[in-house]
Order: sequence, then C-alpha cells, then structure tokens
Amino acid sequence: MAEQRRDQRDGRGARESAGIAGEARRRSVRADEAHAWGALVATARRTVSDGLVVGTSGNVSVRVGDTVLVTPSGVPYDRLAPADTVGVDLDGRQVLGTLLPTSELPMHLAVYRSTDAHAVVHTHAVHATAVSTLVPELPSVHYMSGALGGPVRVAPYATYGTEELAENMLQALADRSACLLQNHGTIAYGTSLDQAFDRTAQLEWMCRLWLTASSVPGLSPTLLTGEQVAEAGERLRGYGQGGARRGEGGEG
Repeated sequence: MAEQRRDQRDGRGARESAGIAGEARRRSVRADEAHAWGALVATARRTVSDGLVVGTSGNVSVRVGDTVLVTPSGVPYDRLAPADTVGVDLDGRQVLGTLLPTSELPMHLAVYRSTDAHAVVHTHAVHATAVSTLVPELPSVHYMSGALGGPVRVAPYATYGTEELAENMLQALADRSACLLQNHGTIAYGTSLDQAFDRTAQLEWMCRLWLTASSVPGLSPTLLTGEQVAEAGERLRGYGQGGARRGEGGEG
C-alpha cells in the first residue's frame, strides 16, 4: 500500500515537472499571430453557421511563418477567445497556449509539410460525407471541380487522428486542393482562410448537386469530360478581382 502511494506520488511529481517544462517551451502570442487567430476563430464559427459542421466536429488551421495556429480539441467555437490561442510548430510541438490542439493535427501538419498551404479547413459536411460513402471519386457534375485541381477523390477510410488517415489524405490530394475522406468528411486548403473555406463550401455544394441530380428515377446526370474540367480550371485561375488570391467562384 505504501509502495502504491509512493508510485502515485512520484508519478504526480513527474507529471508536474513535465508540465513546467512544457510551459517553459511556450511563448507569448505575437501581433501577427493574434490577428490570424481572430480570423481563424471567425472561419471556424462560419463552418457552424453555414451548416458544414455540427458542434465541435471539424477543425480549422492557419500557418503564420513556422507556426500553425489550430482550433483546440472539443471546445465550442463560440467560446473561443484571444486567450485560447493554440499553436504548434511544424513537428507538432505545442508552442502557444494550454488547450490541447485538435485530434486531427496530423492531417493539418501533413498538408503544410507537403503543399504551399497557408490555411486548412476540415468539416463533416453532410452531403460531402454522404458522397464519400458511395463513390471513390466525386463525379464531375459541375465545372467547379476545376477550381479544386480536377475530379475530387475520396481518401480511403482510416481512424480519425491517425498518421494512416493523414497519408491516405495526401494521396487523394495529389494535384488537388481538396478531397473527401471516406465515411468522415472533407478537407481543403488554400493560400488564405477565405480560399480554404470557399473551396470547402464549393465541394459541399457540388456533392449536394450530384446527390440531387442522381436521385431522379430513370435519369443519370450528364458529366463533364476531363478536358472540360481542366479548361474550366485554367479559366478560374484568373477569376475575380484578385484572381485565386480571393478564392474561386463561378460567373458574375
């Protein structure tokens, strides 16, 4: 009994020492990070208000230099404040904040290490998740597939938060800026939070469109060819007032 108490006491001391060391490695939030955190929280809240996530499902991140700011695990977005800033380095070591980063951190870091992304949005959008259970690739029912690099692939299922899922995602993202995660949801990245969010919303819309069109009895949606999608993608690169910097859209 005394031995058990000693083990518990020693273990508690080790945890406290580790906590102190961990705090020592962390630093204060810089001005550019505080600004980026505000934009990240606004984007995370928008995923809820636009129906792309329910509760605390999904997550958002933004890169500021070599630091990745990311939503914390299990905290409702409407409760996040400046003092809740969470940041990690590209190896996943926490350098800002005390809240735990999202459990999907491996996916976010894999994107930043492998692409020129400055922002990542992951959701459990209902129509996109439904499509991920039906096909290995979203059929090219609309030319906006071109804005994502081509037909959107579905990454094979793996347990959330694992390196296996991150690897499956990277393969599906090859030459693409978004993909579906089988029986899970979506992930999209961009040069800004606005662009990453826009690509996420466009993907959910295309999935809803395909599900709607393919539900008509006796009829099948007309699909675009690879060449048509590629041509649209080229035209969309220069679309709008600021081109790709301000996200993609359609006509107008």
